[in-house]
Amino acid sequence: MAPAPWDSVPPEDTLFALVTGANSGIGFAICQRLIDEYLTTRSLTSHLVVIPTTRSIRKSQETIDALRQHARQFAATSDILRSRAGPNYDPRSVTKRIHILSVQLDLCNLADVHRAAEQLVDGTVSSPADDNDVHFTSLTAVRIPRLDSVIFNAGMGGWTGLDWPKVFHNIFTKGLVQATTWPTFKAATAGHVVNPLPDVTDDKVPEMGQVFCANVFGHYLLAHKLVPLLSRRSESDSSIPPGRIIWESSIEPGWKNLSLSDFQAIKTNAAYESTKRLTDVLSLTATLPSARPFVNSYLQPATKSDSPATPPRIYLVHPGIVQTTLFPLNAFMFFWYRVVLYIARWLGSPWHPITGYNGAVAPVWLALQEQEALDAVNAEHVKWGSGTDWWGECRVLKTEVEGWGWDGTVGTRKELKNEKGERGIGRKIVGRKSGAVDLTEEKRVEFEMLGVECWREMERLRGEWEARLGRMLERK
Repeated sequence: MAPAPWDSVPPEDTLFALVTGANSGIGFAICQRLIDEYLTTRSLTSHLVVIPTTRSIRKSQETIDALRQHARQFAATSDILRSRAGPNYDPRSVTKRIHILSVQLDLCNLADVHRAAEQLVDGTVSSPADDNDVHFTSLTAVRIPRLDSVIFNAGMGGWTGLDWPKVFHNIFTKGLVQATTWPTFKAATAGHVVNPLPDVTDDKVPEMGQVFCANVFGHYLLAHKLVPLLSRRSESDSSIPPGRIIWESSIEPGWKNLSLSDFQAIKTNAAYESTKRLTDVLSLTATLPSARPFVNSYLQPATKSDSPATPPRIYLVHPGIVQTTLFPLNAFMFFWYRVVLYIARWLGSPWHPITGYNGAVAPVWLALQEQEALDAVNAEHVKWGSGTDWWGECRVLKTEVEGWGWDGTVGTRKELKNEKGERGIGRKIVGRKSGAVDLTEEKRVEFEMLGVECWREMERLRGEWEARLGRMLERK
């Protein structure tokens, strides 16, 4: 096994980031922005390892090629890099410090989740480069020593199109900005299920909610299996912060979207919103004492070690309103929907980044920010969103969550109006959902109790499905 380029670099001068669902859309844009911002903010000797996941070898190679092309172009055209390096600047000195690897991952196949995690934790990953490629280092059977950030972007919507009567009703009753920020006109059907262990033929395997499996449970199981790479051993990893599990949610979900009686979002025709509300609840309650017994169990490595470890941190983010192919529209509607989103931004919405690259600003900020800065703003208690002003200038904004507020702190509307220290779209009251109710202590307690129940059920499901998976692997 050949040494990797980063083996001789101090740990604090390397960053390892995994992004799921990264062959297109927001996931691909997150990888692009990671490359750009890392190169322009870190030392000229730092190495970045980006690991996009896709569902096939072909897509992985296409993604690697596309990201390498992006890195080449950025290195050749960035005035910031050129000014930092001086008159002898060589773009190849930059691209040689960017390493793109990829693993295949089907989140609706739990055996595949297990295989991908094992490959990262105990196996090797390769990413060959052409012999004539002077920009990138060919990587063959290299080990991943740790993960600094995993960004859970992959998912599915389960939508079928537009409910046109609701489109017009939303616009005329709420206004364009509210209608396009918190839409209720996405048509979908209930009953989407999947067999998460399709290779099991001799046992009856219960079905699981498909959107739930893709958006939440597949990621949940993956993160648990990646804990050895995300944890930090105190004696050997003192120079680097704990790993970060960054869950990507949506701006849309609220109280009504999640029902404990339909936990896997099988009966609802708003499965996507249900899973994103579950994502919000799990992430924001992860540090609360009442949920700690379940969270500690979840963040415990499968193979225990005698040396104490610092577990990873859990963060929550959303990309704002971004136009992607996740929502099924024909070419004609795709164009006009984009026009409508720009109009909403020009009317004052802070939540319309529109492009994937703009929508990636919050996930990348969480992945790259210094740990001390995150701790100073209690970042684990906030749903961070990608926002833009009228001109498209990107910012990372706090997002209000029903039952939690902006950071779990009870406040009043008067305090919001008198907020100090922020201007423009940075003020919490700007872009607030119409009819939003100020957080009360009773609602916060209710949110916390919901979080405990959700963590309890997720851990129960993890134990149940890991047992089934274990039996399947034993037979093989």
